[in-house]
Amino acid sequence: MVKLGSCMALLLMCVQALGQETKTKQDSIPVKSKRLEINLDLASRYLWRGQSWGGDYVVAQPTINYKLTRKWTAGFWATTNFKQDFFYDDGIPGKGYQEIDFNLSYQINSFLTVQVWDYYWPSVERVEGIDNGFFNYGNDGVKTVDATLLFDFTDYKLPLNLTLSTLVAGNDYRYDDNGEHPKQNYTTYFEALYSFEELYRKITLEATAGAVLNNQAEYYTAGDYDKPSLVNLSLKAIREFQLNKRISMPLSLNYIHNATTKNTEVFGKNFLVAGITFNYE
Repeated sequence: MVKLGSCMALLLMCVQALGQETKTKQDSIPVKSKRLEINLDLASRYLWRGQSWGGDYVVAQPTINYKLTRKWTAGFWATTNFKQDFFYDDGIPGKGYQEIDFNLSYQINSFLTVQVWDYYWPSVERVEGIDNGFFNYGNDGVKTVDATLLFDFTDYKLPLNLTLSTLVAGNDYRYDDNGEHPKQNYTTYFEALYSFEELYRKITLEATAGAVLNNQAEYYTAGDYDKPSLVNLSLKAIREFQLNKRISMPLSLNYIHNATTKNTEVFGKNFLVAGITFNYE
C-alpha cells in the first residue's frame, strides 16, 4: 500500500528543485516565471461532490500545480484524515480515508480547459476483496480516470464556471441483474458554479449546483442509482487575506446539501465545512 506521507515527501523534494527554475521556453512558447503553485487546505471534513468520505474528521489536502508550458499544466492533489481504521465496513462508516490524485490540463482557449484526472483511493489497511495496486483499473481496484471539461467565463465578465466530468476508465462498472458481466458505465457529473464577488467586507459567495446524470455503477454512493440526482447543492463564503506578495490565506465556510432521495442514510444529507488555505504562487 502506498503511504501518503512518503508520496508527499517525495513530491515536496521535487517542488524544491522545480521552484529554483527561472523563465524558460518550451515548445517555442514563452513561459512566465511563476510556474509553480502550492496550496495546503485544512478542512473540518472531506466532501467531494456531495459525498462525505472519512467521517467527521479534520483533513489535510496539499495541491501542487506546475505549468509545463503556457497551455499545459501538471498537478497533484491528496487528502488524508490521519486515521488508520478502514472507512467502510458492512455499510457503517469508520474513520480512515486517503486519496492521491494526479492530473494533466490543457487550456484550449480563454474559457475552456480539458483535464484528465487519475483518482487513487487506497484503503488504509488491507481489506479482503480490495486490491490497492496503483495500476489496477479493474473492478476490484481503487482507481478511476476522469475526463473533464472546465468552462470559465470570468474573462467575459460573467462569474460562471461549468464542469462536465465523465469517468472513462477504472472501477466504474455496472452489472446485470445477477451481479455479473461488468461493463464500463461512464458515469457523468455536471456542475455549475456562480460567484458573487465581495458582497460584504471582501467576502465572496459561491453558489454551486451539481448533478450525477447516470449512476447505475453506484460510483456516487450517496446518490440515486436509477435516475439523475442532484448530489451537490452548496453555498460557500470565502474571505481571502494576502499575507505577502506570494502567499495568500483564504478562509471559507461551506454549507452542502445532498438532494438525492435515496442512499444518504449512512453518509448524511447536510454538511457544514470550515476551511483554511495557504496559497503560494
